[in-house]
This record gives sequence, C-alpha cells and structure tokens, in this order.
Amino acid sequence: VEVTELGGGLVQAGGSLKLACAVSGSTFSFIAMGWYRQAPGKQRELVAKIFSDGNTNYADSVKDRFTITGDVAKNVVYLQMRNLEPEDTGVYGCNAEYGVQQGYWGQGTQVTVSS
Repeated sequence: VEVTELGGGLVQAGGSLKLACAVSGSTFSFIAMGWYRQAPGKQRELVAKIFSDGNTNYADSVKDRFTITGDVAKNVVYLQMRNLEPEDTGVYGCNAEYGVQQGYWGQGTQVTVSS
C-alpha cells in the first residue's frame, strides 16, 4: 500500500497551503481519511477528517480556517489551509482508516509557518 502526500512547505503567517493525499494498492475500503499533525515537543493531533458519507470533523483550532475535501471511496483527500498561523507548524500526516484504530499512514509532510 502506498500513501502519497503532496504539498506542504514554508509560508508566511496569513498565507495558504494545500495538501493532497492519495492511497493506492489497498484491498480495504476506507471508513475515513484524515490529516493529523505533530508539532515539535507535542503529541500528534487530529486536524481534520472526512468520512465515507461526506461528514467531516475538525480540530477547534482550525475549524474556521481549514477545509477538508475528497472522495474516500476513491482514496483521495485534500486539506486547504488558509490564514495559517505559526502554531500550525508541524509534520502533517495523512491517514486512511479501514477499521477501529486501523489504517495506513503516509510519511508526513512538513508545514512551516513563519511569523
């Protein structure tokens, strides 16, 4: 199974970035796909998730700034990030979930927001 993540990079505060994730080679149908992030010295946290029925979940800190879209049935998900803040800095990882606490992870992509 291959999880391909695109996007990320360095941006100034207030800027925008878009992340993309595609999964190939899986024999499972996914329940949800989402983005997590881990900042230096902090635990990994959920940023946003989209379910196979189209429902979405967001972390409170990003709810008004980030938008997750995609098609779980087609194994693709996107994260549009706007009005980025230095606190958004971290490694963003894509997760494709096929069971309770079971899923595939990408290697992660670095997002750095400068003040």
